Amino acid sequence: MTDQPGSFSDAGASPDESRVANETEAEEEPVAVLPVDETVEDGDELALAKAEAAERLVDLQRVQAEYLNYKRRVDRDRDLIRENATYAVLAPITEVLDTIDRARESATRDGGELDGGLKTVAEQLERIVSGLGLTKFGAVGDAFDPAVHDALSHIGEDPEVQVTTCKVVAKAGYRIGDRVVRAAQVLVVDPVSGPTEAPTEAPTEAPVEDNNEE
Repeated sequence: MTDQPGSFSDAGASPDESRVANETEAEEEPVAVLPVDETVEDGDELALAKAEAAERLVDLQRVQAEYLNYKRRVDRDRDLIRENATYAVLAPITEVLDTIDRARESATRDGGELDGGLKTVAEQLERIVSGLGLTKFGAVGDAFDPAVHDALSHIGEDPEVQVTTCKVVAKAGYRIGDRVVRAAQVLVVDPVSGPTEAPTEAPTEAPVEDNNEE
């Protein structure tokens, strides 16, 4: 006898066995899983990540600013140390430069100049100190400035000046940049304090009329 479709192959299968088989098939059916709303959690994580990134950026900017300030302080201190060292070396040399100036002035008064050897040494020394930043100032006719001039004496008044003026330079001044190594030592004259009298003009003679008749 041939088995018909839909019939049990085992004619001896009991109703209980059939019920167990149906329950097993029901248990193996996939269970529908409700979707979890992860949008809120993802949004919270993104906001947290952005907040942490912003905080790290602020920390990085603070560290960078501190480093720049530190670098500026180091550079400023280095320049100050270099300037102080240069000042300490060049300050005593100004006395040697004074001696050279006096020797040059003496030779000029005698109608000559420094001897060959002394002239070479003097020019070389002046060239070296100039290369280190030492500059000379102070000349006759400069307006007196107490910040850079040391007035040794007032030698009267001069009608040709409008302000207190350097008339004689006893010793030149020297500076390194804006820092004065030594003020120029000068003798000064003041402008005339009283009113100056206008020059008197000679009286003009009135023309003489010729009353003689021809």
